[in-house]
Amino acid sequence: MYVAVKGGEKAIANAHALLAKRGRGDAETERIGYEQLRDQMGVLIARVMAEGSLYDPDLAAKALLQSQGDVLEAVTLMRSYRTTLPRFGVTPAVDTAGLPSERRVSATFKDIPGGQQLGATFDYTHRLLADELTTPEVPVSDAGDAPPAAAGGSAMPRVTDLLGVDALIEPDRPEDWSDPDPADLTREPTVYPMTRAERLQALGRGDEGFLLALGYSTQRGFGNNHPFVGEVRVGEVEVEFDAPELGITIPIGRIEVTECQMVNQFVGSADRAPQFTRGYGLVFGRAERKAMSMSLVDRALRADEFSERRVSPAQDEEFVISHADNVQATGFVEHLKLPHYVDFQGELVLIRQLHREFQERVAATQAARATEKEDRYA
Repeated sequence: MYVAVKGGEKAIANAHALLAKRGRGDAETERIGYEQLRDQMGVLIARVMAEGSLYDPDLAAKALLQSQGDVLEAVTLMRSYRTTLPRFGVTPAVDTAGLPSERRVSATFKDIPGGQQLGATFDYTHRLLADELTTPEVPVSDAGDAPPAAAGGSAMPRVTDLLGVDALIEPDRPEDWSDPDPADLTREPTVYPMTRAERLQALGRGDEGFLLALGYSTQRGFGNNHPFVGEVRVGEVEVEFDAPELGITIPIGRIEVTECQMVNQFVGSADRAPQFTRGYGLVFGRAERKAMSMSLVDRALRADEFSERRVSPAQDEEFVISHADNVQATGFVEHLKLPHYVDFQGELVLIRQLHREFQERVAATQAARATEKEDRYA
């Protein structure tokens, strides 16, 4: 017999109190401030902001503290808060062409205009667990690794633009391209097929782990594709607000972003010269892995543009977009914890009936065989 556990509001209140106690830890230990998370956990903060679709490092840090480090719970808090904010207007598209980079690397050319800029990265660390975290001092003589664009104003053109001079890579936009306002996925229902701008919106707020797995799949077993990182840039860009009543755009602040331009396999035809193709990723904060994964999936989803057969999961637009959102995925998986007593009772009654019918068929078969055996020896 199945009996629902009763407790109501009192049980829920006790659960909340216990959760808060577990999150506080030892009362003798100093409580973590959100400023510490914001300043020392920048990569984690960037992920919460990107998947929460809200650029606010302070709120992201507070959400992580409230969720006790559960990234998906923090993302859900950010999304929920975002829905309460008024909308004053729109901003023009952010111009990343002259992005003054803190970090800028290319895997396609060793020497690029503006130079390679290593910046802050884990790429060259030894991956050995340290007994104690320290902050090494950078000698002044070695600190001249400052971004050329920021320091001297010298140009840092995109690597893909260098290939574009000789038409060795597809243009970043078609010749007949216009700039229509893309649909807002947070306010309008998703309709397939989507435009590339809409897909990039969805991928930009998609789950990093899911996109990483899909991007990996395009290289191993489900795509046989080995792209090249044309360029990865990390830096701050200026955001402007379009004020119709003034007739001008007003700078309102700067945000840190990571941009990835991926150079993919070339395509061509009888009437079109072979060209490399592109994949693109742009994410809040320092999130190179997410930006690279996003660019891999973006290219995979462009299969129809290049008349390619869609044979892998990463090429299926509806599969990718419908399952990339971690808030929806979390909600659907975790809803299984909610009471399903009636549903389960219905399943239980059905399986008992089927089990009984099966036993009756087995018994009838055994009886028929026994009768047949007796008749044979009679």
